[in-house]
Amino acid sequence: MSTIELKKELHNYIENADDQFLRMFYEMAKAYMLQKNKDKMIAEGEKDIKNGQTYTLEEAKEIMKKWNP
Repeated sequence: MSTIELKKELHNYIENADDQFLRMFYEMAKAYMLQKNKDKMIAEGEKDIKNGQTYTLEEAKEIMKKWNP
């Protein structure tokens, strides 16, 4: 099944869904997107480490002090 077909079928499920299904589907989609975002941030962090783009503990403390003036 193609991506377009999947989207059409999902739209159909949503249009005809009861409240319980909608809430469950929403929570599942939200959890998936949050995890996907976390995975992306981890990959970016690992890339920064490999490229030597890191801070010392003291530099990190100075940066954090500026977060809450």
